Amino acid sequence: MSVEDRLKELGIELPEAAAPAANYVPTVRTGNLLYVSGQVPQRDGVLVKGQCGNGMSVEDAAAAARLCGLSLIAQVKRAAGDLDAVRVVKLNGFVNATGDFGDHPAVINGASDLMVEVFGDKGRHARSAVGSSSLPFGVAVEVEGIFEIG
Repeated sequence: MSVEDRLKELGIELPEAAAPAANYVPTVRTGNLLYVSGQVPQRDGVLVKGQCGNGMSVEDAAAAARLCGLSLIAQVKRAAGDLDAVRVVKLNGFVNATGDFGDHPAVINGASDLMVEVFGDKGRHARSAVGSSSLPFGVAVEVEGIFEIG
């Protein structure tokens, strides 16, 4: 099954690939690797803001990470075209969290689980999940990725 067919089967519609919010480009390709700049969670054009350990649940933050994952896939599709030629290499997830919050991996699973749902075994990847006391615009999560284009 093609990735596009899998997206349809899962009922997933990719968002528009967002324009950069500052002086950077959304993707850089070098050889067969595509680096995708950090994507922040947006739902219907509204940023998902919050801080884990300060009123935001792990479940809500994981849903925000999933939105970041959808934006990553949209950027990859815009840059590479054919999603069937894509393998997810690594995700780096940043969680807006208080100093005593420790469930960063569960939050970033929102993006990681999506990659496996969409790409199957080619969606399994290396990963980092780290906490930060703040993120741009007060968003709950930011996720960047490295993808192989075959």
